[in-house]
Amino acid sequence: MSARSKARKQSLDLLYEGDIRGQAPADLLALRDVIDEGPDARPIREYTKELIFGIAENRRKIDELISTYAQGWDMDRLPAVDRNILRLGIYEILWSKDLEDAIAIDEALNLAKELSTDDSATYIHGVLGRIASIKDSLAI
Repeated sequence: MSARSKARKQSLDLLYEGDIRGQAPADLLALRDVIDEGPDARPIREYTKELIFGIAENRRKIDELISTYAQGWDMDRLPAVDRNILRLGIYEILWSKDLEDAIAIDEALNLAKELSTDDSATYIHGVLGRIASIKDSLAI
């Protein structure tokens, strides 16, 4: 697993936990961003920080896009893991300039296949594919 894939997984863990606990993922990140040394150290990756802070900064627009393009699903009805995979994928598609859309979508699908259901992966692929196809027309 690449370093960026690990950072995405770490970001998803923080997003999911924040969603479930009703806390800001950036606050959770700050609590865990302790510089430890030794074999049990689990430092927060720089790309994880970039993702968490970027999603926090653009959360309103990201959630608006999910509500608009996740046809048939309210934000509250989406499984928490799927909702946060979508947040992560949309952020990378729209705001990560050094990343191809196909890679962002593929990474989101890998997370969905690993942590959710096959149906979720298909659904997430549809939503992210739609966002990627219209991103140039979106006001962000």
